[in-house]
Amino acid sequence: MKTIDIKVHRRDKTGKSDSRKLRKQGYVPCVIYGGKENIHCYTTEKELKDLIYTPEVFLINIDIDGEKKIQAIKKEAQFHPVTDRILHVDFLEVYEDRPVKVYMPVKLVGFAKGVQAGGQLYQLMRYIKVKGLVKHIPEHLEVDVTDLGLGKSLKISDIKFDNLEILEPPSAVVALVKLTRAAISRMQEEAKQQK
Repeated sequence: MKTIDIKVHRRDKTGKSDSRKLRKQGYVPCVIYGGKENIHCYTTEKELKDLIYTPEVFLINIDIDGEKKIQAIKKEAQFHPVTDRILHVDFLEVYEDRPVKVYMPVKLVGFAKGVQAGGQLYQLMRYIKVKGLVKHIPEHLEVDVTDLGLGKSLKISDIKFDNLEILEPPSAVVALVKLTRAAISRMQEEAKQQK
């Protein structure tokens, strides 16, 4: 898993009015939970830009006022409905011996047999929720589609990842190869030739 460093400052006051004041000054209120205590803090939008506006999942090294350093993952980010500015970020503190649940980006690899036969590959799941220790979580989940034939689909029940538990329904479709008009007409031509 990729890592990223961010700096935050502790908040003395919490609540809606304090959060509004911070936002007016250009800061983003945050909370870090999962440890011995919840840590209310704030940081700049610039500090969060590379973490928020990306499909990747990061292990975050959070420096709190230069006094304390913890590792966390981003759990949730809230955005303004009109301006799309970051309103609030929740971080979950992680430990080497405790499993975490995260949505990991899916990367399809291989040249599907169905695509070679004229079909079109569709990726239906961009993220898969998994559970595992931080040291076992990769940058992304690679799913091999090489053996995927025309009209066939690849489900959660068909894939496995070492040291990770998949937390999605087994029947959920990750990718499929649909027949295109060209592939259908080619199959009809081949059927006529065989007669």
